[in-house]
Amino acid sequence: MKFALSPEHRDFGASIRKVFESGSTPAAVRAWSADDPAPGRALIEQLAAAGALGLTITEEFGGLGAEPLDQLVAFVEVGRAAAPGPLVESAAAIPALLQALAATDPEPARRWLPGISDGTLSATIGFAGRGGRAIAVDADRSDLVLLVDGERLSTGRVAEQVRSVDPARRLFVLESDELIAEGSQVAEATAAGFDFGALANAAQLLGAGKALLDASTDYVKQRKQFGRPIGEFQAIKQKLADVFIGLDLAEPLLYRAALTTATPTRSRDISAAAVACADAAYRAARSALQVHGAIGYTAEYDLSLWLTRVTALRSAWGTPDLHRGRVADALRAGPAADPSGALT
Repeated sequence: MKFALSPEHRDFGASIRKVFESGSTPAAVRAWSADDPAPGRALIEQLAAAGALGLTITEEFGGLGAEPLDQLVAFVEVGRAAAPGPLVESAAAIPALLQALAATDPEPARRWLPGISDGTLSATIGFAGRGGRAIAVDADRSDLVLLVDGERLSTGRVAEQVRSVDPARRLFVLESDELIAEGSQVAEATAAGFDFGALANAAQLLGAGKALLDASTDYVKQRKQFGRPIGEFQAIKQKLADVFIGLDLAEPLLYRAALTTATPTRSRDISAAAVACADAAYRAARSALQVHGAIGYTAEYDLSLWLTRVTALRSAWGTPDLHRGRVADALRAGPAADPSGALT
């Protein structure tokens, strides 16, 4: 099996990158943090127009019916741009959950997925796993807020805001509102929603790591010490080479997970990709901060947008320990095991 992108995938990724390059994304991210979501919503509308929000939504529910790999190509570019908004929740997690639930009750999917696909409906979701609080990103700006609590799926309402390390990821504690579905089918659909959310989040981390490596590489060519660019020093070369290797090794794990979403090893493969991408992006963030020096700490410098994003996303869809545990459980249970149910 070859875990590499086709020319068509690369062209699609390039088209999504152009959306962000032409949209002054860093300014939109800062505006999103400062209670001005208009520039960010304009970017999201452009993503919807490019088909990026409805890729894994079937044609029955107003989407394109594409493969998970197509969606990952888009989310790598979302991470590379550090784009704002609940994109993982809207485009990956909620479609997977509602389409899995549609086997017993298709009404929620018919009601909400067409709007998500065409960008007219912004959605987010919170999971109240193991008796904890359900926290959702950008719940105050979303048209649809879903809350999963065990075997209960309901709409949610904002209870309080909690602090986030990333100002562009506004986090809110949810309370249950209107019950949508209840029973074992909700737990099964939740497992699908969580897995696809974690997979898209891993793609974002990979993209963010690549952006940090590019920024670091450009910077070390310009910054000089002792009359020489610091990129000529062996210690800097080795540090950035380690970052490149980590990202390069994580990428095929991400693509493999996309190709096995319909197999019994879905959760194991997604968790393996989540760990690899999170570790690689975190290494890229630490190295970027070290090679940039003091300027890397300043909020006014664009590098901070990616540093805070990686820190937030590293545990946004399950901590590295949770995903390592899922991989370990799968290996102990055997090659055909599916260790789903991480939130129950």
